[in-house]
Amino acid sequence: MVKRSVSENGVTVVSIFVNPTQFNDKNDLAKYPRTVEADCVLLENCGAAFAFVPSVEEMYPQPDNRQFSYAPLDTVMEGAFRPGHFNGVCQIVSKLFDAVQPDRAYFGEKDFQQLAIIREMVRQMKYNIEIVGCSIVREEDGLALSSRNKRLSDVERENALNISRILFKSRNFAASHTVSETQQMVESAIADAPGLRLEYFEIVDGDTLQEISDWEETSYVVGCITAFCGEVRLIDNIKYKF
Repeated sequence: MVKRSVSENGVTVVSIFVNPTQFNDKNDLAKYPRTVEADCVLLENCGAAFAFVPSVEEMYPQPDNRQFSYAPLDTVMEGAFRPGHFNGVCQIVSKLFDAVQPDRAYFGEKDFQQLAIIREMVRQMKYNIEIVGCSIVREEDGLALSSRNKRLSDVERENALNISRILFKSRNFAASHTVSETQQMVESAIADAPGLRLEYFEIVDGDTLQEISDWEETSYVVGCITAFCGEVRLIDNIKYKF
């Protein structure tokens, strides 16, 4: 994302902030990796002009009681399993937009639902900001890049690879099978994979995030998954039609 922004804009500002209001699990917040100094070195090497690294006190000098609701986008998948998560996301992203006032803002497609909700927030709040979605970046072996990967042991990391492998396999499988059959294939494969526990897998319309029952319902279809590998919660997705 940073490299793309640097190539497309005169000045790139990158925010580094672990936002407490979007964590509904305090243990998850406590364990979330924080590597600010190393991150800043990487940002400088990528050509970013500024790193915006505010404290919690700076971003929340007083409680933020604003309520954001973008149903049905924020009531399914992550919204169903992490109550309050997207409200916290919208609180902090709106604060960052107000502070930086960017022309463009770049978000990763790995957090597919978050990207859709931020686009809707920008539309409803009439921000004059172009939201740019950036393709999932993967390790050479297919694992989606995530700060949470640092919490995986060597064995868990090997187990986690099955998430992307199963998703890629399902895309080929989907070419000759129904939505329901593809759903069942992924759920069964994750259940059989060592060290993984499925939270959800949903095949949805890429614009509305609502589940579909037939491939012909829409021209944009995405499969979104969340699974635990040990204690680490990982998300990924794959586009079936786009």
